Amino acid sequence: MNVIWRTLLTILGARRRVRRDGLIDPSSVSTVRLTTLPSDIDILRHMNNGRYLSLFDLGRWDLLIRTGLFDAMKERGWYAVVSSETVTFRRSLQLWQRFDVESRFIGHDDKAVFLEHRAVVDGEIYARVIVRSRMLRRTGGTVSNEELFAAVGKPDGLTEIDDWVHDWATASALPPARTSAPSVWG
Repeated sequence: MNVIWRTLLTILGARRRVRRDGLIDPSSVSTVRLTTLPSDIDILRHMNNGRYLSLFDLGRWDLLIRTGLFDAMKERGWYAVVSSETVTFRRSLQLWQRFDVESRFIGHDDKAVFLEHRAVVDGEIYARVIVRSRMLRRTGGTVSNEELFAAVGKPDGLTEIDDWVHDWATASALPPARTSAPSVWG
């Protein structure tokens, strides 16, 4: 329930922007303006590190809706799940500080799509997250990128993903859900 109202407002705002301005290109940057609220603050009086990921979800909702991908997924019974993400902090967001969440698709590998979200104040990046996301079927199973791109088109203008992102995705991967992954500390 932490960000449910913000999520609903973001979804409504994205729908309104689509009606007013039309869809944006899948390689475009979408922007959501937010304010750091008292519920976002930790004991050190700045935005809690865990809250960034929840607020970057708002940018993902905006991007999915404004590119038309959300409606295409809904029609086909697909949904996206985050399989991994990494966040880097540069500066702290303070109480009542206004900031933008900028979101963009940055590429794909053989199984997933990658997105980047940034917390930006006056053109300066305060935090950045790289997200690896997979598409699943509500009836079970994974949607391949070939199937995804055949249904919604492959975005033009995506730059090649930096090598470190591919290395990170490989190094941070856990075994598939149907494979054993015992918690053994060595």
